[in-house]
Amino acid sequence: MSDTATVVTKEEVMEALHDVFDPEIPVNVVDLGLIYGCDVEDNNVTVEMTLTFAGCGMGPYIAQQAEWRIAEIEAVEDVNVEMVFDPPWNPDLITEEGKLQLGLD
Repeated sequence: MSDTATVVTKEEVMEALHDVFDPEIPVNVVDLGLIYGCDVEDNNVTVEMTLTFAGCGMGPYIAQQAEWRIAEIEAVEDVNVEMVFDPPWNPDLITEEGKLQLGLD
């Protein structure tokens, strides 16, 4: 690996995830508070995310969209999106930006 090699950052991954939406809610997964963790190591990305409720039928779709969007980042070599349900999601996890988009607060 040379000094000019591109390195993926957590910030790039989180920015990319702003393009992923729950099709039933017009707010991205970051501002909805669905991203519980993001780890980047040697251009391999692991994201832990949840859903607004565990039985959400759109879960596989949303996870696939997240995986595809992260894979579009130039230097990403591998992507792993893990669904987790502990702790359970709650509306307190929505960011201020998300609340504005939803007309809350």
